[in-house]
Amino acid sequence: MRRYAGTMSSHPLPKISAPAARALASAGITTLEEAAAHGETALLGLHGFGPKGIRILREELEKIGLELAG
Repeated sequence: MRRYAGTMSSHPLPKISAPAARALASAGITTLEEAAAHGETALLGLHGFGPKGIRILREELEKIGLELAG
């Protein structure tokens, strides 16, 4: 699976809980590619974003051939 390289088209974030959506928005993350570039550790460090959000993002990223950065 490819990691985000920053040269692909952007895909909107999936439907996610309100707290997780606010956490991503407050970090300026508006696309799946931006979320992938931040990586799991950084995303889990956002207040309101948890393991369920990671699972949802992973599933959506897999659909477009990407994964969370290391």
